[in-house]
Amino acid sequence: VAKDLPEKQEMVLYCEMGDEQRKIYEAYRNDYRDKLIGMVEEKGIQKSQLSILQGLMKLRQICDSPAILKEENYPNASVKLDELTREIAENIGGHKALVFSQFLGMLALIKEELTKLGIDYEYFDGSSSIQERERAIERFQNDDNCRVFLISLKAGGVGLNLTAADYVYIVDPWWNPAVEQQAIDRTHRIGQTKNIFAYRMICNDTVEDKILKLQDRKRSLAKDLISDEDGFVKSLTKDDIAYLFS
Repeated sequence: VAKDLPEKQEMVLYCEMGDEQRKIYEAYRNDYRDKLIGMVEEKGIQKSQLSILQGLMKLRQICDSPAILKEENYPNASVKLDELTREIAENIGGHKALVFSQFLGMLALIKEELTKLGIDYEYFDGSSSIQERERAIERFQNDDNCRVFLISLKAGGVGLNLTAADYVYIVDPWWNPAVEQQAIDRTHRIGQTKNIFAYRMICNDTVEDKILKLQDRKRSLAKDLISDEDGFVKSLTKDDIAYLFS
């Protein structure tokens, strides 16, 4: 990183679920906890990996919004959506923002909200062509009307130069903090003149803040081992699993 880059501030934005979202979360969590603890006792962690991953994925989706669960028709009760749209509406006057999520369903919900608010945005995910991606970047960087860039975390890490943005929102935490860092650093590069504010959105008292705590505990390992969800699950002990679903 160039020495003369502006400052970068990183913060966690803790979100409190409302009753409806919390109720759905607790129901799924209790269900998975009972199922998984029995399974791990019986078969061991190695053979329970797929079920553990599935459980973590479901709970993380509910933290974004129960509406993105495919198999059920849940309401869009989402504290993150409320917080994010409030943040963007308040800050977007003089600033541009990058918004990263790993769930396309969540990005779709954010698109809907921005459209309702009349906030102009660009978007790409892993299925966008190189041409679409370049057009989106060009417009975000140069068009003053375009205030927000929604990017799939899996598609948007490497090589992008998005210095028009000075706010970054990571809507859901990734297993490996280095991937989030890469996303944040899309803005923090040569050519950036403004200070950067980066927010990681975390639902309080859920699997998300527990993943964060486990990441800290395993950070010495994370650089080598934990690049994706499989690596994360492989690094878990029985106690970790009980903790994540507690």
